[in-house]
Amino acid sequence: MALDDEQGPKPSALEVRVRRIHRRDLNRAWEFLKLVFRDVNQETVEYQRPRTKRRFLEVYEEEAVEQLLFEVGSDVVGYAEVAYAATGDDNWINPRFFEKREMRPLFVEELAVHPGYQGKGVGSFILDQLQHLARVRGCTHLVLEVAENNELALSWYRRRNFYKLDAAVFLAQKVDSEPELLPPRRLAGRRRAPAVAAPRPVRRRTTTRLSRVVPPDDKPPGGPPSDDDPEA
Repeated sequence: MALDDEQGPKPSALEVRVRRIHRRDLNRAWEFLKLVFRDVNQETVEYQRPRTKRRFLEVYEEEAVEQLLFEVGSDVVGYAEVAYAATGDDNWINPRFFEKREMRPLFVEELAVHPGYQGKGVGSFILDQLQHLARVRGCTHLVLEVAENNELALSWYRRRNFYKLDAAVFLAQKVDSEPELLPPRRLAGRRRAPAVAAPRPVRRRTTTRLSRVVPPDDKPPGGPPSDDDPEA
C-alpha cells in the first residue's frame, strides 16, 4: 500500500475526481502502479502490487472487483482496487476467519497515491470513497494487507482506526554454508617433458657351425694305424 501522510486538510486549488476504470486506462494504470510501488517493493518480501501485468489485466474481467481511478485534470494521482469476495488463484483470504466473527469485509487489494501528490489529501479522499462503497454494499469492515516494515503506511492506517487482525510475520534463520564452487588454485610450474630414448636394435643371435679341418698330411680316418700313432 502506498499513500500520503497528510496531517490534516490543506487549502488547495486542485480538485481530485474519481471514476471507474475503463479498458483504455489499463496500460496507464499499470505504469502508475509500477511507479508508486517501485521503492516499496525493494524493501519487502512480498510484492505490494500485482506481480504481473497479465494478472492485473485479468482483474479487470472479474465481476466482484471494483477498480477506481483518481485524477487531477488528466493526471492519474490515485488508484484503488477492492473485492467483495475472495477472487483469483493468488488471493490470501481465508473466508472462514470472517464468517466466525460475523464480518462482511470489503477487501482492499490496492490503494496507491502518486508520489507527487502525497500529503495533499488524495489518500484520505480514496479512503472516504472506499468507506462509502462498503456502506452502500452492506459491508462491515475494510480489510487490507500491509507489509509490517512499511512503517509509513502502518502509521497512516492506525491513525484512521485500522487494527491488526492476524499475526502473519515472515521469519528467517541464517544457515552457515559453504560456497558450492572451490576457490582458484595455483598451478605448479611448467615442467619439461622427459626425453624418450630411441629403441635399441635387436641383435639376431647367429649360430656358427664348426667343422674339423684335416691337415693334408694327415691320413684320412679308417686307414691302417701308423707306428707313431699313440693309440696304435
